[in-house]
Amino acid sequence: MVTRRRIFNKYLIAGVIAGAGVTFQTLTSNSFLSSTDSPFINGVVRSSRALFTITSTVIDYKFSLYGLNPHTDDYRLTLSELHLRSAKRILAMCEANKGIYIKAGQFVAAIRQVPKEYSTTLSSLQDHAIPFLFESIKHVLVSNLGLNCLSEFFFSFDEVPVAAASIAQVHHAVLVKDRQEVAVKVQYPGLEYQMKFDLVTMSLLSKSVGWIFPGYRFQWLVTEFEKSIASELDFIAEAKNLERIRENFKDNTMVRVPNVFWDFTTRQVMTMEFCRGRKVDDLEFLKERGISEVKVAKTLAEVFAEMIFVHGFLHGDLHPGNILVSPEGKNGFSLVLLDFGICKQLNEDFRLKYCELWEALVVKDSAKIQEIGVYFGVGKYSRYFPVIFTGRTIDSKSALGEGMSVEERKNLKQELKSLKMEDISSFMESLPTDFLTVLRTDGLLRSLTSKLGAPLRVRLLAYAEYALYGLSLKADSKSDSAIEVVLFRFKIGLRYIQLRLVFGILGIVSWLENIKHLSTRRFKDFLASAGFVVRNLYRPLLTA
Repeated sequence: MVTRRRIFNKYLIAGVIAGAGVTFQTLTSNSFLSSTDSPFINGVVRSSRALFTITSTVIDYKFSLYGLNPHTDDYRLTLSELHLRSAKRILAMCEANKGIYIKAGQFVAAIRQVPKEYSTTLSSLQDHAIPFLFESIKHVLVSNLGLNCLSEFFFSFDEVPVAAASIAQVHHAVLVKDRQEVAVKVQYPGLEYQMKFDLVTMSLLSKSVGWIFPGYRFQWLVTEFEKSIASELDFIAEAKNLERIRENFKDNTMVRVPNVFWDFTTRQVMTMEFCRGRKVDDLEFLKERGISEVKVAKTLAEVFAEMIFVHGFLHGDLHPGNILVSPEGKNGFSLVLLDFGICKQLNEDFRLKYCELWEALVVKDSAKIQEIGVYFGVGKYSRYFPVIFTGRTIDSKSALGEGMSVEERKNLKQELKSLKMEDISSFMESLPTDFLTVLRTDGLLRSLTSKLGAPLRVRLLAYAEYALYGLSLKADSKSDSAIEVVLFRFKIGLRYIQLRLVFGILGIVSWLENIKHLSTRRFKDFLASAGFVVRNLYRPLLTA
Protein backbone atom coordinates (compact mmCIF):
# COMPACT_ATOMS: atom_id res chain seq x y z
CA MET A 1 0.00 0.00 0.00
CA VAL A 2 2.80 2.39 0.96
CA THR A 3 4.71 1.56 -2.22
CA ARG A 4 1.66 2.26 -4.39
CA ARG A 5 1.07 5.54 -2.60
CA ARG A 6 4.69 6.60 -3.21
CA ILE A 7 4.42 5.71 -6.88
CA PHE A 8 1.16 7.64 -7.15
CA ASN A 9 2.76 10.67 -5.44
CA LYS A 10 5.67 10.63 -7.86
CA TYR A 11 3.41 10.56 -10.89
CA LEU A 12 1.24 13.26 -9.32
CA ILE A 13 4.28 15.49 -8.82
CA ALA A 14 5.43 14.82 -12.37
CA GLY A 15 1.98 15.66 -13.68
CA VAL A 16 1.89 18.91 -11.71
CA ILE A 17 5.32 19.87 -13.06
CA ALA A 18 4.25 19.13 -16.62
CA GLY A 19 1.03 21.04 -16.12
CA ALA A 20 2.92 24.00 -14.71
CA GLY A 21 5.17 23.92 -17.74
CA VAL A 22 2.20 23.99 -20.12
CA THR A 23 0.58 26.85 -18.18
CA PHE A 24 3.75 28.89 -18.08
CA GLN A 25 4.41 28.35 -21.77
CA THR A 26 0.91 29.58 -22.52
CA LEU A 27 1.38 32.68 -20.38
CA THR A 28 4.77 33.40 -21.94
CA SER A 29 3.88 33.14 -25.59
CA ASN A 30 5.95 34.75 -28.31
CA SER A 31 3.60 37.72 -28.36
CA PHE A 32 4.35 38.40 -24.70
CA LEU A 33 8.09 38.05 -25.22
CA SER A 34 8.14 40.39 -28.15
CA SER A 35 7.68 43.28 -25.72
CA THR A 36 10.79 42.54 -23.68
CA ASP A 37 14.42 41.63 -24.23
CA SER A 38 15.01 40.76 -20.58
CA PRO A 39 17.61 37.95 -20.36
CA PHE A 40 15.96 36.78 -17.14
CA ILE A 41 12.47 36.52 -18.66
CA ASN A 42 13.86 34.78 -21.74
CA GLY A 43 15.77 32.39 -19.48
CA VAL A 44 12.64 31.55 -17.51
CA VAL A 45 10.71 30.88 -20.72
CA ARG A 46 13.42 28.57 -22.08
CA SER A 47 13.56 26.77 -18.73
CA SER A 48 9.78 26.34 -18.70
CA ARG A 49 9.86 24.91 -22.21
CA ALA A 50 12.63 22.47 -21.26
CA LEU A 51 10.80 21.50 -18.05
CA PHE A 52 7.63 20.67 -19.93
CA THR A 53 9.45 18.78 -22.70
CA ILE A 54 11.59 16.56 -20.48
CA THR A 55 8.87 15.83 -17.90
CA SER A 56 6.24 14.99 -20.52
CA THR A 57 8.77 12.79 -22.31
CA VAL A 58 9.56 10.73 -19.21
CA ILE A 59 5.86 10.39 -18.37
CA ASP A 60 5.23 9.30 -21.95
CA TYR A 61 7.81 6.52 -21.53
CA LYS A 62 6.37 5.34 -18.24
CA PHE A 63 2.74 5.21 -19.32
CA SER A 64 3.30 3.96 -22.88
CA LEU A 65 5.43 1.02 -21.71
CA TYR A 66 3.36 0.24 -18.61
CA GLY A 67 2.24 -3.39 -18.53
CA LEU A 68 4.14 -4.41 -21.68
CA ASN A 69 6.45 -7.44 -21.55
CA PRO A 70 10.02 -6.23 -22.36
CA HIS A 71 10.71 -9.49 -24.19
CA THR A 72 7.96 -9.09 -26.80
CA ASP A 73 7.99 -7.55 -30.28
CA ASP A 74 5.11 -5.30 -29.24
CA TYR A 75 7.30 -3.78 -26.51
CA ARG A 76 10.23 -3.21 -28.89
CA LEU A 77 8.01 -1.61 -31.53
CA THR A 78 6.37 0.65 -28.95
CA LEU A 79 9.79 1.59 -27.56
CA SER A 80 11.11 2.53 -31.01
CA GLU A 81 8.04 4.69 -31.66
CA LEU A 82 8.55 6.31 -28.24
CA HIS A 83 12.20 7.06 -28.99
CA LEU A 84 11.30 8.73 -32.28
CA ARG A 85 8.39 10.70 -30.81
CA SER A 86 10.51 11.88 -27.87
CA ALA A 87 13.48 12.77 -30.09
CA LYS A 88 11.23 14.95 -32.27
CA ARG A 89 9.82 16.61 -29.14
CA ILE A 90 13.33 17.39 -27.85
CA LEU A 91 14.44 18.59 -31.30
CA ALA A 92 11.56 21.08 -31.38
CA MET A 93 12.52 22.30 -27.89
CA CYS A 94 16.18 22.79 -28.87
CA GLU A 95 15.19 24.68 -32.02
CA ALA A 96 12.88 26.93 -30.02
CA ASN A 97 15.35 27.60 -27.18
CA LYS A 98 18.39 27.98 -29.48
CA GLY A 99 21.86 28.81 -28.07
CA ILE A 100 23.12 26.34 -25.49
CA TYR A 101 20.22 23.99 -26.15
CA ILE A 102 21.31 23.58 -29.78
CA LYS A 103 24.77 22.67 -28.47
CA ALA A 104 23.26 20.23 -25.96
CA GLY A 105 21.28 18.54 -28.73
CA GLN A 106 24.43 18.21 -30.83
CA PHE A 107 26.23 16.76 -27.81
CA VAL A 108 23.56 14.09 -27.29
CA ALA A 109 23.45 13.24 -31.02
CA ALA A 110 27.18 12.47 -30.93
CA ILE A 111 26.85 9.85 -28.17
CA ARG A 112 26.53 6.39 -29.67
CA GLN A 113 25.03 4.99 -26.46
CA VAL A 114 21.74 6.80 -27.04
CA PRO A 115 19.07 5.10 -29.19
CA LYS A 116 19.55 5.61 -32.92
CA GLU A 117 16.22 7.45 -33.15
CA TYR A 118 17.74 10.20 -30.98
CA SER A 119 21.11 10.41 -32.71
CA THR A 120 19.51 10.46 -36.18
CA THR A 121 16.85 13.04 -35.31
CA LEU A 122 19.08 15.37 -33.28
CA SER A 123 21.95 15.21 -35.80
CA SER A 124 20.02 17.76 -37.89
CA LEU A 125 21.07 20.34 -35.27
CA GLN A 126 24.66 20.19 -36.59
CA ASP A 127 23.65 22.51 -39.43
CA HIS A 128 20.98 24.38 -37.51
CA ALA A 129 22.22 27.83 -36.57
CA ILE A 130 20.69 31.20 -37.37
CA PRO A 131 23.35 33.97 -37.43
CA PHE A 132 22.96 37.17 -35.42
CA LEU A 133 22.44 40.52 -37.10
CA PHE A 134 25.76 42.16 -37.88
CA GLU A 135 25.07 45.19 -35.65
CA SER A 136 25.10 42.93 -32.56
CA ILE A 137 28.25 41.19 -33.77
CA LYS A 138 29.93 44.52 -34.52
CA HIS A 139 29.25 45.66 -30.95
CA VAL A 140 31.05 42.56 -29.59
CA LEU A 141 34.00 43.17 -31.96
CA VAL A 142 34.38 46.86 -31.10
CA SER A 143 34.07 46.37 -27.34
CA ASN A 144 36.51 43.44 -27.26
CA LEU A 145 39.19 44.83 -29.58
CA GLY A 146 38.97 48.42 -28.32
CA LEU A 147 38.12 49.91 -31.70
CA ASN A 148 36.35 53.06 -32.78
CA CYS A 149 35.59 51.45 -36.13
CA LEU A 150 36.49 48.14 -37.84
CA SER A 151 38.61 49.85 -40.50
CA GLU A 152 41.32 50.53 -37.88
CA PHE A 153 42.39 46.88 -38.05
CA PHE A 154 40.53 45.41 -41.01
CA PHE A 155 41.02 46.41 -44.65
CA SER A 156 37.75 44.61 -45.35
CA PHE A 157 35.22 42.76 -43.21
CA ASP A 158 32.41 40.69 -44.73
CA GLU A 159 29.20 41.35 -42.82
CA VAL A 160 27.64 38.08 -44.00
CA PRO A 161 29.16 35.20 -41.97
CA VAL A 162 30.84 32.29 -43.75
CA ALA A 163 29.70 29.97 -40.95
CA ALA A 164 27.31 30.11 -38.00
CA ALA A 165 27.24 27.71 -35.06
CA SER A 166 25.39 27.45 -31.75
CA ILE A 167 27.61 29.85 -29.79
CA ALA A 168 29.44 31.94 -32.41
CA GLN A 169 29.66 32.90 -36.06
CA VAL A 170 32.68 33.33 -38.33
CA HIS A 171 33.38 36.21 -40.73
CA HIS A 172 35.93 36.50 -43.51
CA ALA A 173 38.14 39.59 -43.24
CA VAL A 174 41.43 41.06 -44.51
CA LEU A 175 43.89 42.76 -42.13
CA VAL A 176 45.10 46.29 -42.81
CA LYS A 177 48.66 45.47 -41.78
CA ASP A 178 49.72 42.89 -44.38
CA ARG A 179 46.50 42.15 -46.32
CA GLN A 180 46.39 38.75 -44.61
CA GLU A 181 43.10 36.88 -45.06
CA VAL A 182 41.68 35.92 -41.68
CA ALA A 183 38.66 34.20 -40.18
CA VAL A 184 37.18 36.13 -37.25
CA LYS A 185 35.11 34.07 -34.82
CA VAL A 186 32.73 36.21 -32.75
CA GLN A 187 30.75 34.95 -29.77
CA TYR A 188 27.06 35.75 -29.63
CA PRO A 189 26.21 38.56 -27.18
CA GLY A 190 24.80 37.66 -23.76
CA LEU A 191 25.75 34.01 -24.10
CA GLU A 192 27.62 33.63 -20.78
CA TYR A 193 24.62 34.77 -18.74
CA GLN A 194 22.32 32.57 -20.78
CA MET A 195 24.63 29.60 -20.32
CA LYS A 196 24.61 29.85 -16.52
CA PHE A 197 20.82 30.01 -16.44
CA ASP A 198 20.37 27.12 -18.87
CA LEU A 199 22.91 24.83 -17.19
CA VAL A 200 21.22 25.26 -13.81
CA THR A 201 17.93 24.33 -15.48
CA MET A 202 19.41 21.23 -17.12
CA SER A 203 20.99 20.08 -13.85
CA LEU A 204 17.78 20.54 -11.87
CA LEU A 205 15.80 18.73 -14.55
CA SER A 206 18.14 15.74 -14.61
CA LYS A 207 18.09 15.46 -10.82
CA SER A 208 14.30 15.75 -10.71
CA VAL A 209 13.86 13.07 -13.36
CA GLY A 210 16.27 10.81 -11.46
CA TRP A 211 14.29 11.30 -8.26
CA ILE A 212 10.86 10.73 -9.79
CA PHE A 213 12.02 7.85 -12.04
CA PRO A 214 15.19 6.27 -10.49
CA GLY A 215 15.99 4.19 -13.58
CA TYR A 216 16.33 7.32 -15.73
CA ARG A 217 19.49 9.04 -14.51
CA PHE A 218 21.09 11.60 -16.84
CA GLN A 219 23.21 13.68 -14.45
CA TRP A 220 26.39 12.19 -15.94
CA LEU A 221 25.35 13.59 -19.33
CA VAL A 222 24.67 17.07 -17.96
CA THR A 223 27.97 17.06 -16.06
CA GLU A 224 29.95 16.16 -19.19
CA PHE A 225 28.13 18.75 -21.27
CA GLU A 226 28.70 21.43 -18.63
CA LYS A 227 32.45 20.75 -18.65
CA SER A 228 32.65 20.96 -22.42
CA ILE A 229 30.55 24.10 -22.89
CA ALA A 230 32.26 26.07 -20.09
CA SER A 231 35.64 25.79 -21.79
CA GLU A 232 34.15 26.49 -25.21
CA LEU A 233 33.07 30.02 -24.26
CA ASP A 234 36.66 31.14 -23.57
CA PHE A 235 38.28 31.85 -26.94
CA ILE A 236 41.69 32.48 -25.35
CA ALA A 237 41.62 28.91 -24.02
CA GLU A 238 40.50 27.73 -27.46
CA ALA A 239 43.40 29.55 -29.12
CA LYS A 240 45.83 27.82 -26.75
CA ASN A 241 44.25 24.46 -27.59
CA LEU A 242 44.69 25.25 -31.27
CA GLU A 243 48.37 26.06 -30.85
CA ARG A 244 48.98 22.88 -28.88
CA ILE A 245 47.40 20.69 -31.57
CA ARG A 246 49.22 22.67 -34.25
CA GLU A 247 52.50 21.87 -32.48
CA ASN A 248 51.57 18.19 -32.11
CA PHE A 249 51.03 17.87 -35.87
CA LYS A 250 53.74 20.22 -37.09
CA ASP A 251 55.54 17.36 -38.90
CA ASN A 252 52.38 15.84 -40.38
CA THR A 253 51.92 17.06 -43.97
CA MET A 254 48.37 15.67 -44.08
CA VAL A 255 47.11 17.97 -41.32
CA ARG A 256 46.77 21.74 -41.37
CA VAL A 257 45.87 23.86 -38.35
CA PRO A 258 45.40 27.64 -38.84
CA ASN A 259 47.66 30.17 -37.18
CA VAL A 260 46.26 32.43 -34.40
CA PHE A 261 46.58 36.23 -34.52
CA TRP A 262 46.87 37.02 -30.83
CA ASP A 263 46.67 40.82 -31.29
CA PHE A 264 43.07 40.37 -32.41
CA THR A 265 42.01 37.62 -30.01
CA THR A 266 40.10 37.96 -26.71
CA ARG A 267 37.73 35.81 -24.65
CA GLN A 268 34.90 36.57 -27.10
CA VAL A 269 36.75 37.19 -30.37
CA MET A 270 39.24 34.88 -32.05
CA THR A 271 41.15 35.78 -35.20
CA MET A 272 42.99 33.10 -37.16
CA GLU A 273 44.38 32.32 -40.57
CA PHE A 274 41.65 31.82 -43.19
CA CYS A 275 41.83 28.26 -44.58
CA ARG A 276 39.91 27.17 -47.64
CA GLY A 277 38.35 23.77 -48.05
CA ARG A 278 35.08 21.88 -48.09
CA LYS A 279 33.40 19.82 -45.38
CA VAL A 280 34.97 16.41 -44.97
CA ASP A 281 31.68 14.68 -45.83
CA ASP A 282 31.13 16.63 -49.07
CA LEU A 283 31.23 13.54 -51.28
CA GLU A 284 30.42 15.46 -54.45
CA PHE A 285 33.44 17.75 -53.93
CA LEU A 286 35.73 14.78 -53.30
CA LYS A 287 34.50 13.10 -56.46
CA GLU A 288 34.97 16.25 -58.54
CA ARG A 289 38.54 16.61 -57.31
CA GLY A 290 39.36 12.93 -57.73
CA ILE A 291 40.09 12.55 -54.00
CA SER A 292 39.58 9.04 -52.62
CA GLU A 293 36.91 9.01 -49.90
CA VAL A 294 38.52 5.95 -48.28
CA LYS A 295 41.93 7.69 -48.14
CA VAL A 296 40.30 10.70 -46.49
CA ALA A 297 38.62 8.38 -43.96
CA LYS A 298 41.92 6.58 -43.29
CA THR A 299 43.76 9.87 -42.73
CA LEU A 300 40.98 11.10 -40.46
CA ALA A 301 41.07 7.91 -38.38
CA GLU A 302 44.87 8.08 -38.08
CA VAL A 303 44.81 11.74 -37.02
CA PHE A 304 42.34 11.14 -34.20
CA ALA A 305 43.95 7.86 -33.18
CA GLU A 306 47.23 9.76 -32.78
CA MET A 307 45.49 12.37 -30.62
CA ILE A 308 43.96 9.74 -28.33
CA PHE A 309 46.68 7.12 -28.00
CA VAL A 310 49.88 9.13 -28.50
CA HIS A 311 49.37 12.81 -27.65
CA GLY A 312 46.72 12.28 -24.98
CA PHE A 313 45.21 15.60 -26.07
CA LEU A 314 42.00 15.33 -28.02
CA HIS A 315 39.83 17.52 -30.25
CA GLY A 316 36.41 16.68 -28.85
CA ASP A 317 34.02 18.19 -31.41
CA LEU A 318 34.50 16.07 -34.49
CA HIS A 319 31.56 17.08 -36.65
CA PRO A 320 31.94 17.75 -40.43
CA GLY A 321 31.89 21.56 -40.11
CA ASN A 322 35.09 21.43 -38.05
CA ILE A 323 37.07 19.32 -40.53
CA LEU A 324 37.70 20.57 -44.06
CA VAL A 325 39.33 18.81 -46.99
CA SER A 326 41.72 21.03 -48.91
CA PRO A 327 42.83 19.96 -52.41
CA GLU A 328 46.34 21.09 -51.45
CA GLY A 329 48.72 18.57 -49.95
CA LYS A 330 51.43 16.01 -50.52
CA ASN A 331 48.99 13.25 -51.52
CA GLY A 332 46.50 15.44 -53.35
CA PHE A 333 44.65 16.62 -50.26
CA SER A 334 45.06 17.62 -46.63
CA LEU A 335 42.74 17.89 -43.64
CA VAL A 336 42.12 21.31 -42.09
CA LEU A 337 41.14 21.15 -38.41
CA LEU A 338 38.99 23.95 -36.97
CA ASP A 339 37.11 24.86 -33.77
CA PHE A 340 39.18 23.82 -30.75
CA GLY A 341 36.80 24.97 -28.03
CA ILE A 342 36.18 21.42 -26.81
CA CYS A 343 39.55 19.78 -26.25
CA LYS A 344 40.40 17.24 -23.59
CA GLN A 345 43.65 16.49 -21.81
CA LEU A 346 43.51 12.76 -21.09
CA ASN A 347 44.91 11.44 -17.84
CA GLU A 348 48.20 9.62 -18.56
CA ASP A 349 47.13 6.48 -16.65
CA PHE A 350 43.89 6.47 -18.63
CA ARG A 351 45.77 6.88 -21.93
CA LEU A 352 47.95 3.86 -21.20
CA LYS A 353 45.02 1.71 -20.00
CA TYR A 354 43.04 2.67 -23.06
CA CYS A 355 46.00 1.61 -25.23
CA GLU A 356 46.03 -1.72 -23.39
CA LEU A 357 42.28 -2.09 -23.93
CA TRP A 358 42.68 -1.71 -27.67
CA GLU A 359 45.55 -4.16 -27.77
CA ALA A 360 43.31 -6.65 -25.95
CA LEU A 361 40.42 -5.92 -28.32
CA VAL A 362 42.62 -6.62 -31.35
CA VAL A 363 44.05 -9.91 -30.08
CA LYS A 364 40.69 -10.90 -28.51
CA ASP A 365 42.07 -11.27 -24.98
CA SER A 366 38.74 -11.48 -23.10
CA ALA A 367 40.41 -11.88 -19.69
CA LYS A 368 42.42 -8.69 -20.21
CA ILE A 369 39.33 -6.82 -21.42
CA GLN A 370 37.44 -7.74 -18.26
CA GLU A 371 40.45 -6.86 -16.09
CA ILE A 372 40.61 -3.40 -17.68
CA GLY A 373 36.84 -3.10 -17.26
CA VAL A 374 37.27 -3.53 -13.51
CA TYR A 375 39.97 -0.81 -13.58
CA PHE A 376 37.55 1.53 -15.35
CA GLY A 377 34.88 0.73 -12.76
CA VAL A 378 32.32 -0.95 -15.02
CA GLY A 379 32.83 -4.55 -13.88
CA LYS A 380 30.45 -6.96 -15.65
CA TYR A 381 29.61 -4.41 -18.34
CA SER A 382 33.15 -4.64 -19.74
CA ARG A 383 31.97 -7.62 -21.81
CA TYR A 384 30.25 -5.06 -24.05
CA PHE A 385 33.47 -3.16 -24.89
CA PRO A 386 34.12 -5.30 -28.00
CA VAL A 387 30.56 -4.67 -29.22
CA ILE A 388 30.83 -0.92 -28.64
CA PHE A 389 34.21 -0.48 -30.33
CA THR A 390 34.76 -3.31 -32.81
CA GLY A 391 31.31 -4.67 -33.61
CA ARG A 392 32.21 -8.12 -32.22
CA THR A 393 31.07 -9.91 -29.07
CA ILE A 394 33.62 -10.73 -26.39
CA ASP A 395 33.55 -14.41 -27.41
CA SER A 396 33.56 -13.72 -31.15
CA LYS A 397 35.60 -15.92 -33.49
CA SER A 398 35.41 -13.48 -36.41
CA ALA A 399 38.39 -11.49 -37.66
CA LEU A 400 38.94 -7.81 -36.91
CA GLY A 401 36.52 -5.69 -38.92
CA GLU A 402 34.27 -8.54 -40.02
CA GLY A 403 31.51 -7.85 -37.49
CA MET A 404 29.34 -10.58 -36.00
CA SER A 405 28.03 -13.81 -37.42
CA VAL A 406 24.28 -14.46 -37.58
CA GLU A 407 24.53 -16.71 -34.52
CA GLU A 408 26.48 -14.09 -32.53
CA ARG A 409 23.93 -11.41 -33.40
CA LYS A 410 21.12 -13.68 -32.26
CA ASN A 411 22.85 -14.44 -28.94
CA LEU A 412 23.71 -10.77 -28.32
CA LYS A 413 20.14 -9.68 -29.08
CA GLN A 414 18.88 -12.21 -26.56
CA GLU A 415 21.39 -11.04 -23.96
CA LEU A 416 20.57 -7.35 -24.44
CA LYS A 417 16.89 -8.04 -23.82
CA SER A 418 17.69 -8.51 -20.15
CA LEU A 419 19.29 -5.05 -19.86
CA LYS A 420 17.17 -2.28 -18.38
CA MET A 421 17.48 1.49 -18.37
CA GLU A 422 18.95 1.11 -14.88
CA ASP A 423 21.82 -0.95 -16.32
CA ILE A 424 22.60 1.65 -18.99
CA SER A 425 22.52 4.45 -16.42
CA SER A 426 24.84 2.49 -14.10
CA PHE A 427 27.26 1.76 -16.95
CA MET A 428 27.51 5.40 -18.08
CA GLU A 429 27.78 6.73 -14.50
CA SER A 430 30.62 4.32 -13.71
CA LEU A 431 32.84 5.29 -16.63
CA PRO A 432 35.65 7.82 -16.07
CA THR A 433 35.06 11.20 -17.72
CA ASP A 434 37.98 10.56 -20.09
CA PHE A 435 36.25 7.41 -21.28
CA LEU A 436 33.05 9.31 -22.00
CA THR A 437 35.10 11.78 -24.06
CA VAL A 438 36.70 9.11 -26.24
CA LEU A 439 33.33 7.32 -26.57
CA ARG A 440 31.78 10.49 -27.97
CA THR A 441 34.71 11.08 -30.33
CA ASP A 442 34.65 7.48 -31.48
CA GLY A 443 30.95 7.78 -32.27
CA LEU A 444 31.52 10.90 -34.37
CA LEU A 445 34.51 9.34 -36.15
CA ARG A 446 32.59 6.16 -36.90
CA SER A 447 29.74 8.18 -38.39
CA LEU A 448 32.11 10.14 -40.64
CA THR A 449 34.13 7.16 -41.87
CA SER A 450 30.89 5.33 -42.62
CA LYS A 451 29.57 8.28 -44.62
CA LEU A 452 32.85 8.32 -46.56
CA GLY A 453 32.22 4.69 -47.50
CA ALA A 454 35.23 3.30 -45.63
CA PRO A 455 35.03 -0.25 -44.26
CA LEU A 456 35.05 -0.70 -40.49
CA ARG A 457 38.57 -2.15 -40.74
CA VAL A 458 40.05 1.26 -41.67
CA ARG A 459 39.20 2.79 -38.28
CA LEU A 460 40.04 -0.37 -36.32
CA LEU A 461 43.50 -0.73 -37.86
CA ALA A 462 44.32 2.91 -37.19
CA TYR A 463 43.25 2.55 -33.54
CA ALA A 464 45.13 -0.70 -33.03
CA GLU A 465 48.34 0.59 -34.62
CA TYR A 466 48.44 3.84 -32.66
CA ALA A 467 47.45 2.07 -29.43
CA LEU A 468 50.60 -0.05 -29.69
CA TYR A 469 52.67 2.98 -30.56
CA GLY A 470 51.19 4.78 -27.56
CA LEU A 471 52.15 1.88 -25.29
CA SER A 472 55.74 2.07 -26.52
CA LEU A 473 55.95 5.60 -25.07
CA LYS A 474 55.22 4.33 -21.56
CA ALA A 475 57.84 5.28 -18.99
CA ASP A 476 58.24 2.58 -16.34
CA SER A 477 58.25 4.77 -13.22
CA LYS A 478 58.35 1.73 -10.89
CA SER A 479 61.84 0.82 -11.97
CA ASP A 480 65.05 2.82 -11.79
CA SER A 481 66.82 0.29 -13.97
CA ALA A 482 67.65 1.52 -17.46
CA ILE A 483 67.96 -2.13 -18.59
CA GLU A 484 64.40 -2.91 -17.52
CA VAL A 485 63.11 0.16 -19.36
CA VAL A 486 64.99 -0.93 -22.51
CA LEU A 487 63.62 -4.47 -22.18
CA PHE A 488 60.11 -3.11 -21.78
CA ARG A 489 60.43 -1.00 -24.91
CA PHE A 490 61.93 -3.98 -26.76
CA LYS A 491 58.97 -6.16 -25.72
CA ILE A 492 56.49 -3.55 -26.90
CA GLY A 493 58.47 -3.20 -30.12
CA LEU A 494 58.18 -6.94 -30.81
CA ARG A 495 54.42 -6.81 -30.20
CA TYR A 496 54.25 -3.83 -32.50
CA ILE A 497 56.13 -5.64 -35.29
CA GLN A 498 53.98 -8.76 -34.82
CA LEU A 499 50.73 -6.87 -35.09
CA ARG A 500 52.08 -4.76 -37.96
CA LEU A 501 52.47 -8.01 -39.92
CA VAL A 502 48.86 -8.86 -39.10
CA PHE A 503 47.81 -5.35 -40.10
CA GLY A 504 49.78 -5.68 -43.32
CA ILE A 505 47.90 -8.84 -44.27
CA LEU A 506 44.56 -7.27 -43.34
CA GLY A 507 45.58 -4.15 -45.24
CA ILE A 508 46.23 -6.22 -48.39
CA VAL A 509 42.84 -7.87 -47.96
CA SER A 510 41.24 -4.43 -47.55
CA TRP A 511 43.10 -3.14 -50.63
CA LEU A 512 41.87 -6.09 -52.70
CA GLU A 513 38.32 -5.46 -51.50
CA ASN A 514 38.63 -1.79 -52.50
CA ILE A 515 39.97 -2.77 -55.93
CA LYS A 516 37.06 -5.19 -56.35
CA HIS A 517 34.57 -2.53 -55.27
CA LEU A 518 36.12 0.08 -57.60
CA SER A 519 36.23 -2.35 -60.53
CA THR A 520 32.59 -3.30 -60.00
CA ARG A 521 31.54 0.34 -59.86
CA ARG A 522 33.52 1.22 -63.00
CA PHE A 523 32.11 -1.80 -64.85
CA LYS A 524 28.57 -0.70 -63.94
CA ASP A 525 29.36 2.83 -65.14
CA PHE A 526 30.76 1.38 -68.38
CA LEU A 527 27.61 -0.70 -68.94
CA ALA A 528 25.42 2.32 -68.25
CA SER A 529 27.46 4.45 -70.69
CA ALA A 530 27.41 1.71 -73.32
CA GLY A 531 23.65 1.37 -72.96
CA PHE A 532 23.25 5.12 -73.42
CA VAL A 533 25.37 5.06 -76.61
CA VAL A 534 23.49 2.08 -78.04
CA ARG A 535 20.12 3.69 -77.33
CA ASN A 536 21.23 6.89 -79.10
CA LEU A 537 22.50 4.93 -82.11
CA TYR A 538 19.27 3.02 -82.57
CA ARG A 539 16.82 5.77 -81.61
CA PRO A 540 16.66 7.21 -85.20
CA LEU A 541 15.88 3.72 -86.54
CA LEU A 542 13.18 3.12 -83.93
CA THR A 543 11.49 6.48 -84.57
CA ALA A 544 11.72 6.29 -88.37
